Amino acid sequence: MKDDRLYLLHISDCLARIERYVADGQEAFANSEIIQDAVIRNLQTMAESTQRLSDAARSRRPEIEWRKIAGFRNVLAHDYLSVDLDKVWEIIERELPDLKRAIEALLQS
Repeated sequence: MKDDRLYLLHISDCLARIERYVADGQEAFANSEIIQDAVIRNLQTMAESTQRLSDAARSRRPEIEWRKIAGFRNVLAHDYLSVDLDKVWEIIERELPDLKRAIEALLQS
């Protein structure tokens, strides 16, 4: 769990940064390349860290679609010219809150 804890803390930090960056809402995100770049970079970094979690850690939170996160990381890293900002915003609103709760629960256990 020692290595997992390091990655969990890193994931938590990335999620907190994203929350701060998008605090002014979707319009601010849509209109600022700087915010978009910061969010996308942290999503990519966060997703990379989820791939480094042990199978045991990931299996404790089966409701999280770990493979989907890894796939999204690959899009951000390798298919960056086709990143859909509306889809990114949807992920921020719909997926990240659940991921944040799961990461917090893993850190507590």
